[in-house]
Amino acid sequence: MPIPDSFIDELVGRTDITEIVSGYVKLTKRSGGNMFGLCPFHSEKTPSFSVNADKQIYYCFGCNKGGGVVNFVMSAENMSFRDAVEFLANRAGMSVPLDDTSDELAGKRKRMLELNRDAARHFFEMLRSPLAEPARKYLSKRGISKETVLRFGIGAAPDSWDLMLNAMTAKGYSKQELIEAGLARSSRKEGGAYDIFRNRLIFPIIDVRGNVLGFSGRILSDGEPKYLNSPDTLVFNKSNNLFALNLAKKIKQGAFILAEGNIDVVALHQAGFDGAVASLGTAFTTQQARLLSRYAKNVVIAFDSDEAGRRAALRAIPLLEKTGMSVRVLSLDDAKDPDEFLKKHGMDSFRRLIERSENHIEYRLIVIENNSDMSTDEGRLSYIAAATELLADLESRPEREVYGVYVAKAAGVSVESIAAEVERIERIKKTRRKKEYERQTTRPASAIQPKDRTIRYPDEFSAAGEEGLLRCLVLNPPLIKTIADMGFSQDEFTSRFPAKVFEIISERLAEGLDVPEAAIMAKLEPEEASRLTHLLQSPESLPQSDRTMRDYIEKIRARKYSSGNPDKEMLLAIKQYRENKDTGGNQHE
Repeated sequence: MPIPDSFIDELVGRTDITEIVSGYVKLTKRSGGNMFGLCPFHSEKTPSFSVNADKQIYYCFGCNKGGGVVNFVMSAENMSFRDAVEFLANRAGMSVPLDDTSDELAGKRKRMLELNRDAARHFFEMLRSPLAEPARKYLSKRGISKETVLRFGIGAAPDSWDLMLNAMTAKGYSKQELIEAGLARSSRKEGGAYDIFRNRLIFPIIDVRGNVLGFSGRILSDGEPKYLNSPDTLVFNKSNNLFALNLAKKIKQGAFILAEGNIDVVALHQAGFDGAVASLGTAFTTQQARLLSRYAKNVVIAFDSDEAGRRAALRAIPLLEKTGMSVRVLSLDDAKDPDEFLKKHGMDSFRRLIERSENHIEYRLIVIENNSDMSTDEGRLSYIAAATELLADLESRPEREVYGVYVAKAAGVSVESIAAEVERIERIKKTRRKKEYERQTTRPASAIQPKDRTIRYPDEFSAAGEEGLLRCLVLNPPLIKTIADMGFSQDEFTSRFPAKVFEIISERLAEGLDVPEAAIMAKLEPEEASRLTHLLQSPESLPQSDRTMRDYIEKIRARKYSSGNPDKEMLLAIKQYRENKDTGGNQHE
C-alpha cells in the first residue's frame, strides 16, 4: 500500500521547511519571502540557495536543485522516499502507514542490527580468549586502558577462518545473513563461507542511537589494508557515519576534533578530549560534515602531519565551512599524528596546541608558503599568485585586508600591491561568471533542455508548450477545466516528466485535494522536483488565464500536427477544435 496523499499533505503541513533546512544550511539573508544561504549541494561563495516558508519549497539558482521538504531530506541524507517520510514523521510525531514491502524491509533491518549487536559482543568476549593474545599486546603497546576498551567496546577477531561464522550460526543466524551484514564472504566451495574480519583489532561503529551499524578492523600484523571497514549494507554506509560520534555527540569542550584514524580517536578520548571523531577509511564527505554540524559549531582538524594528511585537511575545510561551522587546523609539529603527540608531550601540551590552532585561512596560506621556494623571486611570485587567488574568494573585505597584510609580509612586497592583485583577480572572476551566465541563458537548447540528463525532451518545441501548461496549471489549478474543455489528455505530452506531473495534479484534483507545490513535489524524484521548481521560478509573461492555457495546448498540438507521423485521432480533435473556434461556437477572451 503506497503512502496516502492525505498523509503526505498532513506531514508537509506540520513541517517547517526552514527549520529542516537550517539543520544543513546557515540561512542568513532574507529577500522578500525567501531566506538565502550557501547551497548544500554544490560549492559556492555567494548564497544562491533559497527557501520559501510559505510555499514550503527550496531552490538553488546556482545548481537548479529544488523541491519540497521531502525532496530535500531525500537529497541531503541520500534517503529513499519512504525513509525520508519516516524521518520527517518521527520529528512530527506521526506514524507512517506501512505496507508489506516496508514491513519486510523493516524486519530485515532489525534482524541485521541484532546480528551486529551479537557480533560486537562476540568480538568483545574474544578479546579475553587465548587466541587474542596479539590483540591484547597491541593494546598494551599503544597504551590503551581497560576502561577505554570497555567504553569503545573494542574487541578482537583472531586469525581464524570461520570462528565468527560458527558462533553466529550457532545463535540462529544464517550464512546468508552474515554475508549481507558484511561479516562473512562466500567461498568457492559450494555453500561455504568464511569470516571477513581475521587477525584484527575490532572497533564497533555505533550510531547516535546506540545501534551497531558495522565494524572497523585494524590489522595486527604486516599486511594491507591497515584498516578494514564493513562494506555498505542495509544499515551502514561509510560516507554517512563517523567513528565515535555516539560518544562525542555530548561534547564538553565545545569543538569536535576530526582525526584520521580510530586509534587517534581512542587515544584522544582517553586523554580527556571527548569530542574526537574520525571518518571511516574514506575521504571526508559532505554527509559527514553535515552530521558533525548538528551537534556543534566548531571543529578542529587534527589529521596526520604528512603530505596526505595536509591534502585531506584542505579537502575537508570547504565541506565543513559550508555547513556554517568554524574550522581550525592543528599543526602537530614533531609528531605524525595525535596519538604520537600525546605520547611525546602529554594532554596539557595538546590542549595548548588546540588553543593556538590556525584559522583555516591561515593554514591554507601556510601550506601554500611551504610549497613555494620563498628564497627565489620565482617562488615568491608563485606564492603570491596562489595566495591572492585564495584571498579573492573571501567574501569579507576585512578578511581580505587582514590576510593581505600577512601575504605581503611573507612575500616581501607592499600591502597595496597585494590588494590590487586581489581586486584584479576578483574582477576577472566576476566577468567569467557573468559570461557563463549569459552563455547558458542565451543558448537555445539549454533554455528548454534540463541540465539533469535523467530528464530529456525529445521535442524541444513541444516541451516549451508542455512546461508552460504545467506552470499555468500549478499556479492556477482551476484551469484543469480548460484542459478538459479542449479534450487535452496525458497522452499528448511528448515527454515523460510533464506527463507525470500532469497525472499527479489531475489525480489530486479528482480526489478533491488541493495542489500545493510541496505536495506535488513529494511524489517526484529529486531531479524531477528540481525541474518543476525551476519552472515555477519563471512567471508567465501573460496571466495564468484560460487564453494562455489554450495557447499552450495549441502550440503542443501544432507541433504534433506538423510532425511526420501525426496521430489520426489527434488530427481529428485539432480539426474539430479549429472548426468550432472559427464558427464562434467556443470563443474566449
